[in-house]
Amino acid sequence: MALAIVVGIGVLAAVVMPGSGHIERSLVVGKDMRQVYDVLSNFRRLPEFSVLNSYDPQLKYSYSGKAFGPGAEVSWSSSDPRVGNGSLTIDSATPDFNKVDGTAKTAKIVWDLDNGWKGYDKTFTLDLERQGSRNQLTNVTWSYDVKYGWNLVNRFANLYIHGDPDSFIEFGLNNLQNVLASVPNVSYGDLIPYIRQTEQTPVLLVPASIQRKDGIEGLADTVDKAVAQIQATAKKLGVNVTGPRIIFTTNYGDTTYTFDVAMPIDSSTVNVNGQTQQLTTPTPPALGSAPADAGTAAAPAEAATLKPGDHDKFGRLVVDGDVRATLAFGGPALEGVWNGTAAGVPQTRDMLKAYALTHGYKFDDVVNRMYDILAKPEVKDAQGNITSYAEFDVYLPITNAPEQTPEQAAGIKQPTLEVEGPAAAGSAPAPASTAADPASS
Repeated sequence: MALAIVVGIGVLAAVVMPGSGHIERSLVVGKDMRQVYDVLSNFRRLPEFSVLNSYDPQLKYSYSGKAFGPGAEVSWSSSDPRVGNGSLTIDSATPDFNKVDGTAKTAKIVWDLDNGWKGYDKTFTLDLERQGSRNQLTNVTWSYDVKYGWNLVNRFANLYIHGDPDSFIEFGLNNLQNVLASVPNVSYGDLIPYIRQTEQTPVLLVPASIQRKDGIEGLADTVDKAVAQIQATAKKLGVNVTGPRIIFTTNYGDTTYTFDVAMPIDSSTVNVNGQTQQLTTPTPPALGSAPADAGTAAAPAEAATLKPGDHDKFGRLVVDGDVRATLAFGGPALEGVWNGTAAGVPQTRDMLKAYALTHGYKFDDVVNRMYDILAKPEVKDAQGNITSYAEFDVYLPITNAPEQTPEQAAGIKQPTLEVEGPAAAGSAPAPASTAADPASS
């Protein structure tokens, strides 16, 4: 009789318990809403802020479906009972990513959850809201919703909703803030980046540096001198220059900009001192040989003993004086187009890095340096006024990347030179609405 009474009380308690559960937590982060939206609209950085990795540091994730936005999926499997097997799928993301601009005040991303927690129709909802006097902050509200139906055992699980689900959210919010801290504070909303598959290309290059105070005039003068050296050396070697100049950025310091000026050639073998040499890819810089701290970098000095036919510390062939020969490119790179003066290229580099970080594309710009190609030079009239400004194609070599960016997949075009007059040094690339079809990769 007593047992029946206890069972009856338990059933009655379960019946009066709610058929659904809800918890939520909020945190304000010091990042633009678009950056937060992008991190949460793909799962490539989830391992860095998920509580699951704190339970099982060896946990592996599998990615499927789309790379970004609704349809993106991630799954995991672990022998640790706190982790188990599970998956997340992005159910919705509103508004569309290209509408998350300065006029958008809120956004919402919904993840569908499938794991061992009790209940069904389990979802995480991430509500974003701009805050701050300049809309420079984002309030993130992360909530969990679950239905229990009339399953009485599941209804009792609502007593423990502040256990694993709450830990998932609390840990995730705090570590999401740490992930976002690594992203440069730059708006890339007007950037239309594409992922390009680049081909390995033989180049001749000259190491160089300028003082930042010398501006774009000092950069242009140094580049012109390096190009003249490369062209003269190519003529001596009997090879042809096949494309425009390239700048590989080594260190953009506070006072000094260190870089290599390069031009592509039509042969991967060159004859130096009567010896035919096969060009190879550069070797990564040794630990401790990375660029000096900002403001202290100088042009890389080669040992006085190096002579034509030798290889420098990066494995590049010494051809003639300062001129080196090597293989460049090869593999995927994130490309952004800048129309304007060279003063806007550094900002475009920062945009690409921020974009890569929010989308989970891996890069190491010390080993695989960023570079920009002068796709179209500026045009001046007889009085020296710019009538058509230059197009710079800026590249960030990446790994762990999909075949296309969300912009590519959506058919959003990259900017072209359809804007009159030069762009301001700090202004953004031309809006996508004025762009033409992108060139094929």
